[in-house]
Amino acid sequence: MKFDVFNLKHEKTGEVDLSDQVFGADVKEHLFYEVVKAQLASRRSGTQSAKTRSEVSGSSKKLYKQKGTGNARHGSIRAPIYRGGGRAHPPTPRDWSYRPPRQVRVGALKSALSLLAKEGRLVIIDKMKLDEVRTKGLITALKAMKAEKSALLVDGKDNESLRLSARNLKDHTVLPPEGVNVYDILRHDFLVLSQDAAKALEARCLR
Repeated sequence: MKFDVFNLKHEKTGEVDLSDQVFGADVKEHLFYEVVKAQLASRRSGTQSAKTRSEVSGSSKKLYKQKGTGNARHGSIRAPIYRGGGRAHPPTPRDWSYRPPRQVRVGALKSALSLLAKEGRLVIIDKMKLDEVRTKGLITALKAMKAEKSALLVDGKDNESLRLSARNLKDHTVLPPEGVNVYDILRHDFLVLSQDAAKALEARCLR
């Protein structure tokens, strides 16, 4: 597939050839569910916890004799029925993370890239280098691309000027090519790739 390449003023500077297998694949939306669900599950802290009757403080002495008082047959003040007693079947810390098969993860990433390419929401920039660290300059560039509402910006880790210029923009995210994921692609309106990042994503999906 051929994609137009623009500069930061959204002026066409050339074209780039990218693989049909990555940017022109069939969109399999069911894979989005599988991968995004796994990503969000992996973000769960899993730290919720409560104490059982063996873990709360309190006397272990029998409250009163078994028979003759007219009361129910209780053996411990730490039972769940009492205020301050332990909980029955409480939540315990656990790891919610799991990892779908690689074929599913790569298939979902290809589908997400292809979906944005088909809908015209993929923009490729020749070089995403800003002259200075300035949020206003980045906003001007995004407006020229008509991507000012919400955009995922992808360029190499060494592009500090881009990262620092975007850090105050709550609706925009900057990631390196190796950090691009299905969840972040789908939650933004536009995907803006540098030419090098597009090639790196292509290589990542084809290896």
